Amino acid sequence: MTEYEAFAIELAREAARVTLPFFRSDIGHEDKGGAAGFDPVTEADKQAEAAIRRLIAARYPDHGVIGEEYGQDRPEAEHVWVLDPIDGTRAFISGLPLWTTLIALRQAGRPTVGVIAQPYLDEIFIGGPSGARLLRGQTEMPLAVRACEKLTDAVISTTDPDIFNGAELGAWTQVRATARLARLGCDAYAYAMVAAGKMDLVAETSLKPWDWSALVPVIEAAGGRVVNWRGAAPDDNGQILAVGDARLIDQALVTLKRAAI
Repeated sequence: MTEYEAFAIELAREAARVTLPFFRSDIGHEDKGGAAGFDPVTEADKQAEAAIRRLIAARYPDHGVIGEEYGQDRPEAEHVWVLDPIDGTRAFISGLPLWTTLIALRQAGRPTVGVIAQPYLDEIFIGGPSGARLLRGQTEMPLAVRACEKLTDAVISTTDPDIFNGAELGAWTQVRATARLARLGCDAYAYAMVAAGKMDLVAETSLKPWDWSALVPVIEAAGGRVVNWRGAAPDDNGQILAVGDARLIDQALVTLKRAAI
């Protein structure tokens, strides 16, 4: 395990220390969405990101940070940590254990280390230069995507079809109609399931860097691929296609490309 991989795990465990006491408690939430729609944030989100940032500042004071709750600090640095302390806050406030903590390290603008952590289930999915693996308690097991040659055999996911605009929704609907099975409402946990070889494809839109950066090293180190809806590297347009088997990319992009930004 590399130095930065070990530190990403340390950050995930620190976030869990903060978030778990709030989960399934009487915690309240604020709506930061306004006219754009319901977008909750809790004290757990804020305290967890603050705790992660303190550890980064103490260990690597020259590193940058981009976080959902507290914005950017030296985003032009060679090493930049990208943080989403609770991805899936709607699940969090609903008592559903599908929220995750997302932590990524970008080097020269590219995500090279990623963590998808689900503290309530005691799961840390990590990907980086030394490979992809799942940590659960004191056990560690390798992660590997599964073969799925045809979209008609695929298990696919998106968080909610309501995230798509008209053209995007039409494209997603066609992909869903072709696939064997679709599961909704999993947030970033669905990407962990792609890396674990339990699901085959996730397509989403309007994602921010803290939503997608961590999942790239996890899925790619497990043998999968993450691209945008044009088939190129993910970017700030926020349209993401993650697959376990690269043969699914062209099949999904037949329709997704029509709505690509």
